[in-house]
This record gives sequence, C-alpha cells and structure tokens, in this order.
Amino acid sequence: MNFPQLPESYWRKTELPQFKELNSNLEVDVAIVGAGITGITTGLLLKKAGYNVTIIDADSILNGTTGHTTAKVTVQHNLIYNELLNNLGEEKAKLYFDANNMGLKWIKDYITKNKVECDFTEEDAYIYTNSTNYLTQIENESSAYNQLGIPGEMISKLPLNIPVKTGLVLRKQAQFHPIKYLKHLIKEFVNLGGLVFENTPAVDIEKGERPIVKTKKGFNISSKHIVITSHFPFLDMFGFYFTRMYAERSYILAAKIQEEFPGGMYISAESPTRSLRYTTLENGQKFVLIGGESHKVGQGVNTIRHYEALKSFGEQTFRVEEFLYRWSAQDLFTLDKVPYVGQITSNTNNIFVATGYGKWGMTNGTAAALLIKELITTGNSIYKDLFTPSRFNTDPSVKQFFINNADVAKHFIDGKLEFAIKKPDDLDINEGSVVSVNGKRAGAYKDEEGRLHIVDTTCTHMGCELEWNNGEKSWDCPCHGSRFSFKGDVLEGPAKKTLRRIE
Repeated sequence: MNFPQLPESYWRKTELPQFKELNSNLEVDVAIVGAGITGITTGLLLKKAGYNVTIIDADSILNGTTGHTTAKVTVQHNLIYNELLNNLGEEKAKLYFDANNMGLKWIKDYITKNKVECDFTEEDAYIYTNSTNYLTQIENESSAYNQLGIPGEMISKLPLNIPVKTGLVLRKQAQFHPIKYLKHLIKEFVNLGGLVFENTPAVDIEKGERPIVKTKKGFNISSKHIVITSHFPFLDMFGFYFTRMYAERSYILAAKIQEEFPGGMYISAESPTRSLRYTTLENGQKFVLIGGESHKVGQGVNTIRHYEALKSFGEQTFRVEEFLYRWSAQDLFTLDKVPYVGQITSNTNNIFVATGYGKWGMTNGTAAALLIKELITTGNSIYKDLFTPSRFNTDPSVKQFFINNADVAKHFIDGKLEFAIKKPDDLDINEGSVVSVNGKRAGAYKDEEGRLHIVDTTCTHMGCELEWNNGEKSWDCPCHGSRFSFKGDVLEGPAKKTLRRIE
C-alpha cells in the first residue's frame, strides 16, 4: 500500500499525562487493571463516591483498543435488537438498550457539564443495505425498535451517494475523539487523589477477603475490590473466558476527499461490512474514516487485501484526493453478543470483570463502568443478571460455544500439520512467513535492513500455531486471538509470555 500505517501519535496527538511504574506495595479500596474507557470511567465514578482507587496498565494508557477505535457513540449496534428479543426476551433486550442509552447520556452530560473539548458532535446513525437478502432483517430490526421503544425511522435513501434499498436511522447519536475525552477524565481522577501507574503488567491475583493484584516486577496491590478492565481478562483461567469469546480484526483507512461529507455515521448490514464517518484534524480539516472487512484473528486472507478492498470502496464512493493512513483494530465478542460485566465467577464477590464489547466499546464500556460502580457501592443493579459473566443462555450460547471451540480445534490441528517449505534466507526484504528451521516450524521476518527475526510460532497461551499478518507485521493466533510482534513481544492477550526467539 502506498500510504502508511497510522502512527502511534495520531489518536494520542493530544498531550497525555505521563505516569510512573508501580515501585512499591499498595493498599487501596479498589484496584483497577486496565486503563481504557471502562477502567478510567470506573475509577472516576468510584473516586467521586469516596473510594481510594488505583489504576494500573500494562502499557502506556490509552495505547490499545481505545486508542484505535473509530469512536462512534451510539446505541445502534448493528442488527442486534431483534436478535436479543428472540434469544433473551423483551425484558433483557430493553435492559440492553437502556444500559447503553444511559452510557450515551452519561458521556453527553459529562462533556457538556465539564466543557470537554473532544471534537464531540451529535450525528445521526444509519444502518443500511443494498442487498435483497437483508431487507427482511432491516424490517425486523425496525419492528424490534418499535416494540422496545427505540426511536428509529425507516429510510429509503442516505445523505451519502451510496445505493440503498432500505435502512434504519437513529437520530442524535454522537462521535468524538476518545483520547481527548478520556484525557479529561484521567486528569479529574488524578486531581481527586486517584493513582495511575503505567507499564505495570498484572500477572496474577491472589483471592481472599482482601484480594491481591500481583505485578510482573513483584509489587503487590492489596484491595477490597479488584476490577479487571483490560481488553482481554489477563486472568482468563478464572471463568475460562478464552472459551467463551472470540476476537475479530477490522480495518480502517483515513481519506481526504474533495466533496463535503454530509455528516452522519453509516454501517452496512451485509458482509463485508462497510463503515463510514468523518473526523477532524487540528487545523479543522475533515477526513473520512472508511472501515470494515472484519474476520477472526489469524484467519483472514492476505491482510493487505482488506485494505485494498476498502480503498476500492472509498474510490467508488468519493472523489478521494489522498489516503492518509491505514490501521486495524481488534474486538472481542461474547457468545450472545452481550458483554460480560460483573463478578468474574459466581462465587467471587470482590473481583469484577468487564469485557466483550464487540465493536461498540464507547457506550458498552461506559455502561459497564456505571454497572460496576453500582455493584461495588450497593451490591446490586437491575442490569446485574443481563450482563453477569456467569450466565449461559441455552440459545444461542450453546451453539456458539461449540462453533467457536470446534473452530479452535480445527486450527490447532491444521497448524501442527502444516509443512513449511521456505527457509529464512528465502525471504525478501519486508517479508514474513512460516519457515523451516532445523526441520521444525518457525516464523521469520526480514526487516528493511535485511535482518532476520525468527521466533517459535507456537502461541504461549494454549499452544496453537501462529499465522503471519503481513498488514500489521505481526504473528496472530487463529485460536484465541493473541498477537505478537515480529520480535515476539505480546501485542494482544490472552497470551502473557513472549515468543521464544530463535538465533
């Protein structure tokens, strides 16, 4: 591709506070592991409620999933409400809407009250189709809106020049710059006396009346409550979350276009998904975010082709002057598409988890923070049963559970049987591939200076064989979604250990 990967400084272009690593033992009321939207919002809510709170993050804060989101703040989560009505019933489907609407309202109110400059704009959200196969699904979703009291409207055309057979719009949804927004929350949290520690990976938890977070460097945080808000729960053996979620990657291009973007946020109902919205640079110039092409981690085609497909769509839809950046994001999905938020296991009442937001982390993540705050301060919530991680709905959870884990088994076996033909010296500059080293499977990448980086391709989580991702230059696990750099460092969990490097 002739346009670069999104630089790490882009979403972090607004100056962020810099925090030290944890270098001593601590005793607090609440320890939060993970400094994304849920961790930061939860920390602020509990700090305002009078709790002594510490937040730790394995990396620099806001440098992971939150820092790469397209930041749509909406309760229109693709075609979900008819599915929830059929699978969970009217009461729980309504609670899902209410929880996310509460998250949306909380964000709007906070920005307004605190005059947060974060490029916030109210936008209409559209889901549309140009496929006859999805006409009934859009109509069913509209009927679900009516049944649940969601103020949607059927449409026959879009403000954009895109062919459409039918669609559904929700008015007064929103978009913003997530880092600018969360920067304000972090500053308020710290000003209230909250503590934040970066580059402080948590590696274990010791259960008990006062559970203890154990960090990689040997320091402990003792607390009354622990809240795990890392993208993938780092303690996945508590509740076996890796068997009950799957990870998808999707792709995004930033394009400068000649025409005026009409506003609004758009997503297609059919696959491959196409998502559109605009954002604003510091100089006030707008550009369009073109997203889609989702697939399970480690199971896509040559990943550059996903960017090429989005590029082609962009050129068909707009008069593109320039494609500025490309990047990708990773999202976790639960068995029934409702996030896991609550006690990490049914018999553990002082360790909480929040994960599995799908592609809707802004509202789901804020709703999760509001729920956890309520569970810690009062012990109960009307949303508790809907989101509890201990649930296992007969339909569709059983079916999806077996589909997911049969897929894991298939890729585990396929990876072990794969025969590598290439040798490390066969690689061209900037090429990565599975190779044979001393008769064994390995992974090699030759960088732009001709240096070889060779690693053992066996995932350190559960032993699946990794696949090369040439779009991001990473080794991705097709079983549970872990990702590693070409040098072997962990980029995404559930894996915690680096890959073995081969000289």
